[in-house]
Amino acid sequence: MLKGILAISGHSGLFKMVSNAKNALIVESLVDKKRMPAYATSKISALEDIAIFTDEGDVPLADVFKNIKEKENGGKAISHKASGNELKGYMAEVLPNYDEDRVYVSDMKKVFQWYNLLQENNLLEELDKEEEAENTEE
Repeated sequence: MLKGILAISGHSGLFKMVSNAKNALIVESLVDKKRMPAYATSKISALEDIAIFTDEGDVPLADVFKNIKEKENGGKAISHKASGNELKGYMAEVLPNYDEDRVYVSDMKKVFQWYNLLQENNLLEELDKEEEAENTEE
């Protein structure tokens, strides 16, 4: 689901990897659909590699997104512009054992903003398909 979806420091929103160029990745913004090169000098993070700290270890971002999706029945999450206390309360609902000392409000804002972007672009449907494929393999 999160394969090929990237966060690039210095740029808001999320990007889908479109292709490789000689010394850059060609990415497309999920916000305005514009394409641009992303160079190795930018800090590029693949969403599939991101995890949230909990008291028991790290939880992959995809699992957090699944929890939000279940809570909201596939709808939008809380706005990333909500107050810090509202964001903390919402995070406690979707990931009750998140590490309050290491997960900052700024991290929560990104998680909820990213979730809402993926939801608007119908990219969360992949979560269910991936889960079904994993269950059939077992």
